[in-house]
Amino acid sequence: MKFKRYLQVTKPGIIFGNLISAVGGFLLAAQGRVDWSLLLATLAGLSLVVASGCAINNCIDRDIDAKMARTRKRVLVTGAMSARAAMAHGLLLGLAGFYALWRWTNPLAFGCVLFGFVIYVGVYSLYMKRHSVYGTLVGSLSGAVPPVAGYCAVTGRFDAGAAILLLMFCLWQMPHSYAIAIFRLQDYQAAGIPVLPVVKGISSAKRQIVLYILAFGAATAMLAFGGYAGYGYLAVAGATSLWWLKMALAGYKSSIDDRVWARQLFFFSIITITALSVMMAVDFRQPERQQLAWLSVLAQS
Repeated sequence: MKFKRYLQVTKPGIIFGNLISAVGGFLLAAQGRVDWSLLLATLAGLSLVVASGCAINNCIDRDIDAKMARTRKRVLVTGAMSARAAMAHGLLLGLAGFYALWRWTNPLAFGCVLFGFVIYVGVYSLYMKRHSVYGTLVGSLSGAVPPVAGYCAVTGRFDAGAAILLLMFCLWQMPHSYAIAIFRLQDYQAAGIPVLPVVKGISSAKRQIVLYILAFGAATAMLAFGGYAGYGYLAVAGATSLWWLKMALAGYKSSIDDRVWARQLFFFSIITITALSVMMAVDFRQPERQQLAWLSVLAQS
């Protein structure tokens, strides 16, 4: 039972989701030449750091977790685990994860994960989540780190491919998170968390969801047009983005149940990002010099 409590406080579902995207970024960069020991070290280090961030986040959020139906049974709220034990657990996991990344990957991958950790724990959890409607946007930066870290673990550089991955996964986080905020609206209201649907209403969130999905679809195509992924990836990216957009636009129907609609949109967002992570892992290409030069010009402008 003690092991179960220590596992629950790390939010295993979040760890697993981050691992899928990290593997996608790693295999995209590896282009079929996989260093399995490097992959293992990257995933192990990243998993430990994500687990650390989640454990510390549980300590920070235990007061608002008690006010939300979906979180009031977490171990720190029920008293099944003390905040002191969870914090110590989180710090130990973080130290182990950062050591693994520093020892067996490269400084850039280490730096990417450190950046994500600081944003999630230091900026998002401690301040932005509770005080600003832009907390979701700031939090999206940390959520986009795993595929970038996986990519940079292979390449050792932050190039146009890494920038596209960062943009893709940041943009994906926004409609994904807004959908959660809509079907869990009462929870966020009870906890006083200033997410967009609470502050500006569901109609505003719906408009933002459509715009972010459009931007996300364009960003996913950049990975193929930049020469990093092939036509199979592009087909899946186009199909999932268009279907996700269709679902988002259905939210404007007068007969729609917003909670049911948002929950469906949320689940499809997971399908979308999983499918893209798989496709960029198997349908990779080596960018041509001309394409790299073109993307570099865009990145500088």
